[in-house]
Amino acid sequence: MRPHMTCRPLRCSINLALLLVTLCAFAATASNEGLRLATFDVDVTPPVGSMLAYDPVVRVDELTLRCRGIVLIGADQPIVLCAVDWIGIANESQDAFREALAKAARTTPERVAIHTLHQHDAPGCDFTAEGLLKKAGAKDLGRFESTFQRKAISRAAPAVQASIAKAQPLTYCGWGEADVKEVASNRRIPGPDGRIRATRYTACKDPKLRAEPEGVIDPRVSLLSFWNDDAPLAVLSYYACHPQSYYRMGIPSPDFPAIARFFRQQAVPEALHVHFNGAGGNLGAGKYNDGSRENRVALALRLADGMKRAWDATKVFPVSASCVQWRVEPVALPLGKHLDETKLRADMANQKDPKIALNAADHLAWVLRCKSGHRIPIAMLAVGDARVLHMPGELFVEYQLAAKKMRSDLHVAMAAYGDYGPGYIGTARAYEEGGYETSKPASDVSPEVEAVLTNAMRKLLEVK
Repeated sequence: MRPHMTCRPLRCSINLALLLVTLCAFAATASNEGLRLATFDVDVTPPVGSMLAYDPVVRVDELTLRCRGIVLIGADQPIVLCAVDWIGIANESQDAFREALAKAARTTPERVAIHTLHQHDAPGCDFTAEGLLKKAGAKDLGRFESTFQRKAISRAAPAVQASIAKAQPLTYCGWGEADVKEVASNRRIPGPDGRIRATRYTACKDPKLRAEPEGVIDPRVSLLSFWNDDAPLAVLSYYACHPQSYYRMGIPSPDFPAIARFFRQQAVPEALHVHFNGAGGNLGAGKYNDGSRENRVALALRLADGMKRAWDATKVFPVSASCVQWRVEPVALPLGKHLDETKLRADMANQKDPKIALNAADHLAWVLRCKSGHRIPIAMLAVGDARVLHMPGELFVEYQLAAKKMRSDLHVAMAAYGDYGPGYIGTARAYEEGGYETSKPASDVSPEVEAVLTNAMRKLLEVK
């Protein structure tokens, strides 16, 4: 049953029934078949011997990595929203992934959003860096060796295509929110001078750092659900936090957000549950997690509890094609001034230390991407009074809070970890404060990035 139904069609008054008929007729005019929703779910767990973000796979356990999402059909060209249990998908990998799913869904790449959840016992994907290393004659491609990733994309595309044949009518959407307790905390611990004196990583063994205040976070988990009358089809959840409980095991793991997703899938099995990581670049579970193994399930249960309360608080509303919009604002992110192409090329050619070469290829890929004139699409899905922004990189939570403040009259959520190329994206002030996240190794953009992204968010959110 739908939680907090605003209307049950069989019990509506005659006037409301006529109104719904009118809405449906309007939707049919905009699209011959009305709104429909398809769901897809693909196993993207790398095999033994493949590289994860830091280590090769030594064993594959029960928990698999998923590539799952929805295809929204009937509001202009199809819209594809996809979440992947990988650490990041960057540069030309983003292009390839979006193009493959767009072709499968018979839409354009601009109407496809690919995000990762950023688990660390998971692979990454950057075809640009891989190509640079091959061209330089590197013997060790490390984490950029992409044979498995290409196979994963080739499996995801037909899954999207097959899902469309099974698409179901979409008649209602729902929105719910709730606070998540004792999961997220700010990683950046300021000193008396306002500069960052310590980083409280997601697994923090220092009791003094764990005792520091929770700091600036967004405690809310938001749920956007899709319904065919009384039947839930998909539930999209959004919560901002680094997803690590512990890692470097050599065993692929979707970690605690996906375990929470699994719990909710069992509670509402009719719907596909798709989780997106919000702007959690400067957030982690460090205040509540010392890295103990039992904390993985403990954190998952807390997040699942918030998801359940958000589900229980969900209010459902009728939708038609006229209620749905997809807007894109392409932006050129400002390149970090510390990035020196000549030095990066020299480092990438280093045959004695593969780590130096791999890191150089990582940064050089983004440099060349920016110099080519590439612009990252900042996208927004609007469904009724709900707005979901689709953002790049390891975005700071302040962007998410700012977006919600811009349109406090609407329900606003955010999916970050889109194009992983820029790395961490802090606020202008954060670059002055120092700290790991805004350091030269971690962030490939300059402080001017805040104005670029804020302007794009505002422009998208102001659209009616």
